[in-house]
Amino acid sequence: MEPSAIGGVIAGMILAVWVYMAAARGLFWLMRERDDAPVVAPAAWPSVAAVVPARDEADCIGDCIGGLLRQRYAGAFSVILVDDQSRDGTRAKAEAAAAALGAGARLTVIEGAALPAGWTGKLWAQHQGVARAQADYLWLTDADIVHAPDTLAWLVSHAERRGDGLTSLMAKLRCESMAERWLIPAFVFFFAMLYPFAWVNDARRRTAAAAGGCMLARRDTLQRAGGMTAIRGALIDDCALARLMKRQGPIWLGITDRVRSIRPYPAFADVGRMVSRSAYAQLGYSPLRLVGTVAGVLLVFVLPAALALFAAGAAQILGLAAWLLMAMLVQPILRVYRMSPLYGLLLPAIAALYTAFTASSAWQHARGRGGLWKGRAQANLVGPS
Repeated sequence: MEPSAIGGVIAGMILAVWVYMAAARGLFWLMRERDDAPVVAPAAWPSVAAVVPARDEADCIGDCIGGLLRQRYAGAFSVILVDDQSRDGTRAKAEAAAAALGAGARLTVIEGAALPAGWTGKLWAQHQGVARAQADYLWLTDADIVHAPDTLAWLVSHAERRGDGLTSLMAKLRCESMAERWLIPAFVFFFAMLYPFAWVNDARRRTAAAAGGCMLARRDTLQRAGGMTAIRGALIDDCALARLMKRQGPIWLGITDRVRSIRPYPAFADVGRMVSRSAYAQLGYSPLRLVGTVAGVLLVFVLPAALALFAAGAAQILGLAAWLLMAMLVQPILRVYRMSPLYGLLLPAIAALYTAFTASSAWQHARGRGGLWKGRAQANLVGPS
């Protein structure tokens, strides 16, 4: 077969992959799973305890605690902060934020115990907070997350109406610096591609995922599933929790404007560290999966642009079609983040950057620095999970 014909066959196969992505992968790209249902009051509002793990989060914790304590919620609600051996005054900032709102009585601060073997830091902190909480629901959120005042009412209303064991909203990530504007919309797009939200929300499918910044869990369901102990070594803790909870019954995941992350990523390297922290764990610490993933991304994302720019004939036409189709699929998330439609044409280059971050994740793991967060190389503490 002539090289040009081989190129045309390869380009046709890549285009078929993108047609599948568009039509048969849960329509993930449409971003239709949203928190736009109205708040419907249940017969009685259940009690809720928010659990916030925090390690050296003085820059964010005041806004986080303030957002939690401003919730307009008709049921009993309290906040538990687990201060995971912070060295920057995290506890004082949190208590000051609560005092400024006259809500100090609704904030409990736990001094986190030393990290035991086999646990990741966040899950150990959450475990301690969950053990202290006495409530029907546990609202697991992060120290860099700020919630709109009606977030909790919406979560509980949705969970009660559907009977979900876990209800999660993907926080709208900060998208201000050049690095964030280049990389954050694609991050959400890739996540939804891996875990189509419609499949997550379908009780008949095994696909399970959650967004760790905002997860509302039924306490009895979590206890029945084994609690945080059952996933204590998971580096990708939110998706591990989702898998655990979906074995007990339905879960739900959607995108939102109610929940915002205020953690900044001013440089490309900052986003790279965020991705590298867990990318190799996503691959099960498998070198074979790493090689397959790198090859797959280069083939499906990068090669179409190369063919469109440098090939000829059928290979060029089909490569261009695949490139334009992937650019079209990313448009809904670009509208969420108010980005130019032309961003879609950059997706091959952005995918190549994420591939480099994934390779870096494997390299960091090999150096004994896998899952590095706040001074802890957690992947090497807990091993493959």
